[in-house]
Amino acid sequence: MHEEDILSGTLMEDCWLTLEQLAAACAVEPDWLVQHLQEGLIPHAESVAGVWRFSTAALVHARRMRAFERDFDAVPELAALMADLLEELDTLRARVRALGG
Repeated sequence: MHEEDILSGTLMEDCWLTLEQLAAACAVEPDWLVQHLQEGLIPHAESVAGVWRFSTAALVHARRMRAFERDFDAVPELAALMADLLEELDTLRARVRALGG
């Protein structure tokens, strides 16, 4: 899969991805994810019986991180911070819409 390939679809709530599935969806090697997990940069992930599983929020976060690293040559910590800020912005926008704004 090339970095230019785009996977599209509908994110489902309560859907968990494996390490390999998340890596494929982000167009990265599983080692990229493992490194970022070890550094604590990917939230919304849990290890169950030694097997990593990832929520759809982790997918969005990892894709954003990868984009910042690729497009802006950002270090992983900065990419994670920017992904966190975008998640917070998404949450605030949803709250404003819910209030009718």
